[in-house]
Amino acid sequence: MTTMTNTSEINKIHTVLKFVFIIVPIVAGLDKYFNILVQWDSYLAPSTLEMLPFSGETFMKIVGIIEIIAGIIVAVKTQIGAYIVSIWLLLIALSLIFTWWHPDVAVRDIVMAISAFILARLSKPEISTT
Repeated sequence: MTTMTNTSEINKIHTVLKFVFIIVPIVAGLDKYFNILVQWDSYLAPSTLEMLPFSGETFMKIVGIIEIIAGIIVAVKTQIGAYIVSIWLLLIALSLIFTWWHPDVAVRDIVMAISAFILARLSKPEISTT
């Protein structure tokens, strides 16, 4: 059994996670406008909808813009973008947990937040010893 200290293997993992956290936020963000994957405003708890000054559909379009921007940031500034995506996913999960609306999705988002955090840590710039 080999350990995962091989730089090549770590780089492969980094690359896969980077592409995942570029593509998934952008696709999910775009889908907030088309609702092909899911009717996104159905994920808003009724208590949340009551607090909004506009429709759930408008709110999800704003969320979509944020997600698209987050995916683009991961593409150009991976470490910062991955931290943003991680925090964003954690906030979504907490919102779902506090309203107990789709707790299964909250668990999934927590796992994705942890994965984005790992990407951020793997993207940490190396400290020069020269």
